[in-house]
Amino acid sequence: MSPSAPDSEIPAVMRAALLLGTGGPEMLVVRGDVGVPSPGPGDVLVRVAACGMNNTDINTRVGWYSRSVTSGTSGEGFAEADADDSSWGRSGLSFPRIQGADICGVVVAAGEGAATELMGRRVLVDPWLRDRDRPGDRELAGYLGSERDGGFAEYCTVPGENVYPVSDGLSDVELASFACSWSTAEHMLQRTGLSSGESIAVPGASGGVGSALVQLAKRRGARVVAVAGASKVDGVRDLGADAVVARGSDDPVAAAVGANGGRFDVVADIVGGACFAGWLEALGRGGRYVTSGAIAGPVVDLDLRTLYLNDLQLHGATVYEPQVFADLVGYIERGEVRPVVGGTYPLEEIGAAQEAFAAKGHIGSLVITVAPAG
Repeated sequence: MSPSAPDSEIPAVMRAALLLGTGGPEMLVVRGDVGVPSPGPGDVLVRVAACGMNNTDINTRVGWYSRSVTSGTSGEGFAEADADDSSWGRSGLSFPRIQGADICGVVVAAGEGAATELMGRRVLVDPWLRDRDRPGDRELAGYLGSERDGGFAEYCTVPGENVYPVSDGLSDVELASFACSWSTAEHMLQRTGLSSGESIAVPGASGGVGSALVQLAKRRGARVVAVAGASKVDGVRDLGADAVVARGSDDPVAAAVGANGGRFDVVADIVGGACFAGWLEALGRGGRYVTSGAIAGPVVDLDLRTLYLNDLQLHGATVYEPQVFADLVGYIERGEVRPVVGGTYPLEEIGAAQEAFAAKGHIGSLVITVAPAG
């Protein structure tokens, strides 16, 4: 263990949820005899207090990222998934793996060369793992809980440059709801350059990314029209949306355009599926479409005439620059956004938590509690 943290203060083993392979929730096993990792050069060891869940956790477990899968996301394993391309980066995974990217915890040890002033600080962790020699090369990026063990465990090592001390008075659970969903949403809005006075449509506005998009777009002074399940309309409206359309309506795209009083400047979509073509038609000339997911299905119809005759811009949003996460932490510290926690589960119930996540009956994020909340 690092000389900055005496061995007596850190146990040799820990509780952790191990993903044993691709499949359903039964592939997750919680054990109490997993070795505590040691921080390497430039890394720190974080004692995890809480860790949020995100779509990547589910998609990786079920094999949804495999190109052989063409249907929407599901909580069960896809039999057609190819193990050699089942990660977000289109490569294989090694098992067992500890998932979990949305970490809130305390730095308890520092490897050689890591900033010792981080010791004892409560931190949020940027989940994108960048090559230290070429941090701007997205081809070399990895993801916490995918290419490296993550935070569904009592301890986790991360690069020192990925941790951000947070002094805000929010609880550990509330802070753990931010990392993945909110940085994804912020990346989407930065890619499209959404500005004050513009209008944006947010399909799938009740989930972690969608609810973050609503708040972050309002923070920019945009007009937000959201789409959500009928039972969640009031909850999404409470987040600040100017109008909310029930997803079960006959034509939610047309209803959203009507609620906006015309076509949109931006569509920020994590749903995909059959409505994709309609959302492109819902953009005004020069409009921008951005996606970071496809929970209703990844294979869509695209009429290229809609794209080029309307001068549209299409953006994908996955690997972001570190400044995106730094900006998000600033919003949190200044109280410009508020967390949306749809439920909490102890680590031992991670299988049930992932089933609940896949069922999408909640608004905001689900969080796994690992240590007592702060």
